[in-house]
Amino acid sequence: MKLLSFIRGEPDAKPRVGAWLDGDIVDLEAAGALANRAHDGFPHSLRSLIAAGPSGSAAARRSLDAATDAKAGEGIRLRREEVRLLPPILDPHLFFCVGKNNKSHLEELVRNQLIKEIPKEPTGFVKLSSVMVGDDAAVVRPDGITTLDYEPELTFVIGKRAFRVASRDAMSYVAGITLTNDLTAREIQKQEVASGTRFWTSKNMPGFGPVGPFVITLDEIADPHDLWITCAVNGERRMRVHTGDMIFRIGDVLEHFSRWMPFEPGDLIAMGAPA
Repeated sequence: MKLLSFIRGEPDAKPRVGAWLDGDIVDLEAAGALANRAHDGFPHSLRSLIAAGPSGSAAARRSLDAATDAKAGEGIRLRREEVRLLPPILDPHLFFCVGKNNKSHLEELVRNQLIKEIPKEPTGFVKLSSVMVGDDAAVVRPDGITTLDYEPELTFVIGKRAFRVASRDAMSYVAGITLTNDLTAREIQKQEVASGTRFWTSKNMPGFGPVGPFVITLDEIADPHDLWITCAVNGERRMRVHTGDMIFRIGDVLEHFSRWMPFEPGDLIAMGAPA
């Protein structure tokens, strides 16, 4: 399934949990009600749906199946232009980003004097959930920032509480994958590096965390380390990279960081810039 969060155009609309179906947006709760399968406890956020585990996945699948034959005007299947897509996970407990995870990118950082050496274990930093925006959202360049950089990153979504997870078991803790565009104000980042602080302000300006549009469940992904990611600027393709080029894989990352801190359902872990 391709799961998402959206709002409709009417004033004071509340976020809804949806899914992508043949180019349409399915309102999963409304679809369940149409099929008389709704219940008062239907999750009202994608994070809650993920936290519900197999029962949440089953409820979403039943609703999606019920929407297949839904008719226009029933409020079940909506056209893309009828909705505004939000970050799929609206309120993650933790939005964590892995740094220094691609050889070509590390060579670039060394050339720009942003790092001194290639790390022997995963490193990372935190983005604030408040900087997250959804698909097609406008991001305004902050005043005074001339070097606004973009970094498309494979991002995995935690499906159940993960603490002290072994690498070999890591994928059983993953609910699905999405994409993050890790935006950075490079001149501010250089100042932070020079002062000895970690990336903070440079990564957390308004809108600097586009995420989505979907969380794609693992049953639709043969291998998350065998995917191509492309990035275009004003219609011009700037990057096409393969997730197999990551130095540290999902299992390595989750094992390393979960030694010290627990991850909760719906948490996002972006796997680092490809170039």
